[in-house]
Amino acid sequence: MPKILLNFMTKVLISGGGTGGHIFPALSIANALRRRDPEIEILFVGADNRMEMERVPAAGYTIKGLPVAGFYRTKIWRNIPVLFKLWKSMRLARSIVREFRPDIAVGVGGYASGPVLKQAQKKGIPTLIQEQNSYAGVTNKLLAKKADAICVAYGSMDRFFPSEKIIMTGNPVRKDILSSEITRQEAKRQLGFDPELPLVVAVGGSLGARTVNNAMKRAVERFSREGVSVLWQTGKLYAEECISVGEGVPNLQVTPFVGRMDLVYRAADLLVSRAGASTISEIQLVGIPSVLIPSPNVAEDHQRKNALALVARDAAVMIEDSEAEDKLGDVVMELLGDPARLKTIGGNAAEMALPDADEKIVDKIFEIIGK
Repeated sequence: MPKILLNFMTKVLISGGGTGGHIFPALSIANALRRRDPEIEILFVGADNRMEMERVPAAGYTIKGLPVAGFYRTKIWRNIPVLFKLWKSMRLARSIVREFRPDIAVGVGGYASGPVLKQAQKKGIPTLIQEQNSYAGVTNKLLAKKADAICVAYGSMDRFFPSEKIIMTGNPVRKDILSSEITRQEAKRQLGFDPELPLVVAVGGSLGARTVNNAMKRAVERFSREGVSVLWQTGKLYAEECISVGEGVPNLQVTPFVGRMDLVYRAADLLVSRAGASTISEIQLVGIPSVLIPSPNVAEDHQRKNALALVARDAAVMIEDSEAEDKLGDVVMELLGDPARLKTIGGNAAEMALPDADEKIVDKIFEIIGK
């Protein structure tokens, strides 16, 4: 599709967040918009006290916060204050839409996405939904009825959305993870590992994943004993306890955060991770073999469905959350002992990749505005 540029000051409202899986795609879309039109005006709307309120300004964009929060699915009585926050958020979202007067509102998922897109649709403003997961969330399914376009990363999404509105774009990812061109051995060396040893990387997100960390606690000494290097990203909630477990274990680095994911993906022989949509897209784009441990604590059990989409293509190995502590060590060592299998899994993941998702989404944004 040819690049479309508009001759007037364009305003784009981007809403959503809550996790890195929503924030990174949102920022990728914003950056692509800026590359296309440096004069474009972009406003983010997120949820108060969530990570987007720090990450978005750090990336150079303005953001407004809503007091919106997620619903409790089991403890129903706790939803009374949640409903009040939703009512207040709808009023604030209406004011933001009225004052900013966007040409289009883009929703990337997360608590703030619903009120903002709903108010935009009431005002007759075009809306675009970016659904990252293989199983659509309730909010996006409701918003889809009046959305102008729905950008997805998986097939068969017409189960949830009107087929005529669906565009297969993939999920936008951080550009830096694709920028490294050094060899695996050199990447290991730069990260401080022996370039001749296999490297397992375990990641649990910025906060961390309890199951992944507990499984790693049981496995790291075995990995080290059998000549495997490990980079273990714990998340900030679990850093102290995990660092103490790793003290004195050779070929092991334990850290709350990983700053250079481009190097990490380049260096890793095998990735152990949750199955969030952004992580899945990165796995596909870099073609890395992975062991996925889906979180059971997410809406619609979407992480498990994300992982199964790869497993069905022999593009990943999945371990259920309840079995991870017992099985992770055996599964990892079995895979590392079969290089041909690792190559097959990584290659199949790469075949599922949908590159340049941010540019495809921006093409559609400008196309909708141009109409």
